[in-house]
Amino acid sequence: MSEELVEFFKALADANRLKIVGLLAQKPYSVEELAALLDLRPSTVSHHLAKLAEVGLVSARADSYYNVYQLDEKALMDKSRSLFSQENLKASVSDVDLDAYDSKVVADYTRKDGSLKTIPAQRKKLEAVLRYVVKAFKAGKRYTEKQVNEILSGYHEDTASLRRELVGFGLMKREGGGGEYWIE
Repeated sequence: MSEELVEFFKALADANRLKIVGLLAQKPYSVEELAALLDLRPSTVSHHLAKLAEVGLVSARADSYYNVYQLDEKALMDKSRSLFSQENLKASVSDVDLDAYDSKVVADYTRKDGSLKTIPAQRKKLEAVLRYVVKAFKAGKRYTEKQVNEILSGYHEDTASLRRELVGFGLMKREGGGGEYWIE
């Protein structure tokens, strides 16, 4: 489906084709009329109309000596709805590594042993590092504050900041002051 999306945008990625679509949205025109309106050669307009027809946006009907082109508004709406559906938009990024940013940030902020060189000050980078750190905890298991600090000390000496940020970003839950900690 992403190839269809690319072809659709390629067809519209030309100022003259966009003008043709805009004109045809108002009423049908012949090649000669469009050529005069856009100050283009009829052969150029025919080329643009062919590109638009390939993706199903325009169609032609014979009217005496001329072909009259019209925008297929239903096809435009159907294609837009189809191309921009959640399913197709997700499919268009299926080969993208969604963890690439986190991986880069973690690589920048960790030593070879996995501990942190420093705790990032930038919110987005801090969140990426916290997603890395929280993997040390088992979902559903309850930890005392002492156990949390022991695990976090393997990442950085400032366990209080890490613990506070994990809770603050909602990556870890806490019960009471100094009570149990867990991840869901």
